[in-house]
Amino acid sequence: MGITNRPLKIVTPRGIHLGGVIVQPEGTPVGQACIAHCFACSKDFPATVRLARALAQEGIITLRFDFMGLGEAEGRFEDSSFQTYCEDLGSALDTFDEETGFFTDLLIGHSFGGAMALALARLRAELRAVVTIAAPAEPGHVTRLLGAQAQGIREAGAAEVEIGGRRIRIGREFLDSVENQDLDSALEGLDRPLLLLHAPRDTVVGIDHARRIFARAKHPKSFVALHQADHLLTRPEHTAYVARLIHAWAYDLLRPHQ
Repeated sequence: MGITNRPLKIVTPRGIHLGGVIVQPEGTPVGQACIAHCFACSKDFPATVRLARALAQEGIITLRFDFMGLGEAEGRFEDSSFQTYCEDLGSALDTFDEETGFFTDLLIGHSFGGAMALALARLRAELRAVVTIAAPAEPGHVTRLLGAQAQGIREAGAAEVEIGGRRIRIGREFLDSVENQDLDSALEGLDRPLLLLHAPRDTVVGIDHARRIFARAKHPKSFVALHQADHLLTRPEHTAYVARLIHAWAYDLLRPHQ
């Protein structure tokens, strides 16, 4: 199946321009999806690129985009917060829907992007379903991953840290904004199908996070273990497998473009 990429210009209410790419399948799309990428990654992170392409090969038109200060997006990542993340994701969905003339069916979030997808989804009545991949049970998990570096960020106001081999500058506002956030109210009000995908051997966000999300979420909800995968879906065959799972699970929920 032929796949094409085309850029999408996204502008937030703050006036920040975010980079976006629409991954278009050949023929009439069977549905529409948006990917919220992992923490401090970008729309061009290998797993995000592969997943978007694999979803398009399943016939799903897919948006991958950059949050503020990452990839091709304007602004400084150190100025980001839980609130700017939500605003960026909402702006991406609005722009994508306007561009295609259809509502997005699936909101897919990877790692921290999964927590953001859960936080925002209840406010987007048009979404048919939510999919999380290796998502933490609360946004503040990212600060615990930083360990002692988090204290340095708070004392200095901002500091550069290394995450997954990438150097990124994180601000105090981000840590403060996610520290006390929980997903209880978001899961309580989700009111639509949820698919949790998580690797039992994930060493970054442990499998217990999936258990906690699943326990708090209401039905309809599903969990699939990614037995051989790692947190970042490093191997291409795992992103292809995830795309097939998502398509099969969401088949009856998707809206073909006419």
